Amino acid sequence: QAKPRLVLATSAASLAVLLVAGCSGTDSEGAAHPEATATEGSRLDEILDRGSLQVCTTGDYRPFTFLDSDPDEFTGIDVDMARDLADDLGVEIEWTRTTWDDLMEDFLAGCDVAVGGISVNTERAQRVYFSAPLMEDGKTPITLCENVDDYRTIEQINQPGVRSIMPSGGTNQVFAEEHYPDGDLVTHDNNTIFDEIVAGRADVMTTDASEVLWVANEYEELCAVNPEEPFYFFEKAFMLPRGDDVFKHYVDQWLNMALNDGTYDRIVEPWFGEDVEL
Repeated sequence: QAKPRLVLATSAASLAVLLVAGCSGTDSEGAAHPEATATEGSRLDEILDRGSLQVCTTGDYRPFTFLDSDPDEFTGIDVDMARDLADDLGVEIEWTRTTWDDLMEDFLAGCDVAVGGISVNTERAQRVYFSAPLMEDGKTPITLCENVDDYRTIEQINQPGVRSIMPSGGTNQVFAEEHYPDGDLVTHDNNTIFDEIVAGRADVMTTDASEVLWVANEYEELCAVNPEEPFYFFEKAFMLPRGDDVFKHYVDQWLNMALNDGTYDRIVEPWFGEDVEL
């Protein structure tokens, strides 16, 4: 049986775009356009001047972001990546804890970057830039191992009496409300949501395959359903200020290196166990 597999987004396409963008600052005679070389007003300069990177994250979505109570600090894949970005910039990091309901407004209120397993979608893209993708992903169910065959399809889950649990806000709620109108939708605190399935107070949760694989590695009672064939495709990335091409270019260049020099692999490996190939 093939191992469950998540796909790290290849950076070749995004790098090609960056290279084209980098070449577009000259005309046919080689003269530089002022707008292509000016960096005034970029968030990059503000970050370097202030000496800190302000990062929004929810702290409730392992393996990407989680706020540990003891010690009181954030952990997770995207948290460590944000720390690496701050180190690359040579600045300190300042965290703003948010919720999925408030993520966009808190980000627009002053964060430089938002991280934590954030899905790319066009609604968000109307208001922010996204970095080059870190990972390809998709929505897939997780349930008690003995019930896997009962929840392999949207049609099986979208039935009266099937209790689909979800956190409020974010793409999991959007997906459940759109695809399970005939089912019983239950909202819950995201930090202990999987305990509800184990305790029998919910039947199934549909969330990102990356989270499902981590949870299945943590809970012996729970199994991922079709993680290799999620219900639909999307990517995960960092949110960046809209219109700031200079800062996006920097973040994408840093991310391209991190995806190819082993940094990202080193950060990801402890979270998924030996049976998941990235």
